[in-house]
Amino acid sequence: MGKQFNKKITWVIKNFSSLKSEKFCSDRFVADGCKWYLSAYPKGSNDHLSLFLEVDNSGLLPIGWRRHTKFSFTVLNQRSKKLSRSDFTELQQWFEQMTPGWGPPSMLPLNELHAKDSGFLVNGDLKIVVEIDVLEVIGKLDVTEETSTIIETMDVNGFQILPSHAEYVSRMFERHSELASEFRPKNPNLRTAYISFLLSVIETMCQSPQELSQDDLTDAYAAMGFMSDAGFKLDWLEKKLDEVSEKKKNEKSSEAGLQEMEEDLRDLKRKCSDMEAVVQKEKVKMSAAKAPLSFDDVV
Repeated sequence: MGKQFNKKITWVIKNFSSLKSEKFCSDRFVADGCKWYLSAYPKGSNDHLSLFLEVDNSGLLPIGWRRHTKFSFTVLNQRSKKLSRSDFTELQQWFEQMTPGWGPPSMLPLNELHAKDSGFLVNGDLKIVVEIDVLEVIGKLDVTEETSTIIETMDVNGFQILPSHAEYVSRMFERHSELASEFRPKNPNLRTAYISFLLSVIETMCQSPQELSQDDLTDAYAAMGFMSDAGFKLDWLEKKLDEVSEKKKNEKSSEAGLQEMEEDLRDLKRKCSDMEAVVQKEKVKMSAAKAPLSFDDVV
């Protein structure tokens, strides 16, 4: 198995069927310090969807620049991931002045793409994933990773999420497959907002009882009601929140009991200290009483 891709970009083309232009381009993004964009030909080439990865501002780069890049395209099937269409081959190409763009010209037949209930177009939206790994760069990088402001997302069960959240969201759906089976909103931004909201509630619940306030718990219950109204199935989470609330009550009760015991202990220690002082005085008296008189004492 070859080296894994460093970057995964999901491009959502809104109202794909209504696009009039011959060529449509994505927003610019950064991968391995190089600026790129994706291009698609909605009307196709030879009755197929054409996709390309292109170097941004290639005409402004210094003479002699080259980039050896490995990349792969996938057209997501939004009804069944198994039916998603990939280019099957792991492309490795040199991008340079004469060839600043590469990609599969016959990615997917247009009749299959536009077929009713094919799953490639849902609410008119097309989702394309490109994975990229820049193997070698001749000439300076466009930008360092630290200065990049591109926000990348990944698709997990139809939700666009940050890569850092992918593992948590995947585990949620693995353990609770019916979680979003009745979730109604289709707008990708709303879907992202809801799933982020759900993760925030779980993050709040994972705090220690000492860090949680009663307001936090009240807000969490309200948030679950809001998400349940939107179609999420959260019975499992409500049970966990009940457990967290019970732990919070126990923590407060234990804290009050412990504080009372500590006060009692301080009182006992103070009494013990006072008693030790009295005992010490009595020992001194007793020693004096037991001491025999000396000759000088008598004479």
